[in-house]
Amino acid sequence: MKKGFASILMTSYNKSEFLLKSINSCLNQNYKKKEILIFDDCSLDSSRQILKNINKKNTFVTFNKKKKYKSGPLNQLYATKNLFSRSKGEIIFLIDSDDYYKKNKIKYIVKYFKSNKNLNFIQDTPKYGNVEKIFKFKRKKNSFTIWPSVYPTSCLAIKRKFFLNFLKLSKQGEFPNLEIDARLCIYAFLKNEYSSIKKNFTIYNYDENGITSMYKKFTFNWWRKRNEAYDYMKFLMKKMNKKFIPGYDYYFTKLVNCFIKNEIH
Repeated sequence: MKKGFASILMTSYNKSEFLLKSINSCLNQNYKKKEILIFDDCSLDSSRQILKNINKKNTFVTFNKKKKYKSGPLNQLYATKNLFSRSKGEIIFLIDSDDYYKKNKIKYIVKYFKSNKNLNFIQDTPKYGNVEKIFKFKRKKNSFTIWPSVYPTSCLAIKRKFFLNFLKLSKQGEFPNLEIDARLCIYAFLKNEYSSIKKNFTIYNYDENGITSMYKKFTFNWWRKRNEAYDYMKFLMKKMNKKFIPGYDYYFTKLVNCFIKNEIH
């Protein structure tokens, strides 16, 4: 680990439309002590050609030869763990390859961590780049019945040791519908480390072919993901010696998932 050094971990699959702009938004940060690590997960578009032409200092590209899982969220988690193992930053930044950083993001967040030494996890408020939406942060009243608001992966910044401890409990290979941002936010929430700032440093683009598009509200996949989020929360709480107190939402989610299984069978 290099003190004051920032590692930007970018996972990518078929994002050639956005890829170069996303990479340049990382390269053009007004913070010098940084590295950019990119994992291309067997892209079928022109992403590979774009990445082969990237020849910048402290920029490293990994081309995956074969997908690890059939699940997009599991492949994203696997790619992030792979990049983290190669990184050396004190602060870890995550970004999807269709999103962009504003020029001063890394500098501001690193400074924010230095000013708040006990802070291990932070997320900035995203701004949509290609749809007319406003992200609203909501605090949940009961940590045992619902997980916190989950912002996109590209908004998350984490101290290295905290991220390493999370990865040990990330349940790689399990919960095929649960993305890394949800797992990490639930983990931070239960560790009383969940925090956000209202400042916007991240431009989030909604991709109809991306992982998030698979989980439109109240669809079967959305309910499956919700069910897995509860199961993951229960797993973490057991590890942390915390008591899980189910609420109405938990039981309703379980009921809906029983209905989904019966419908499929």
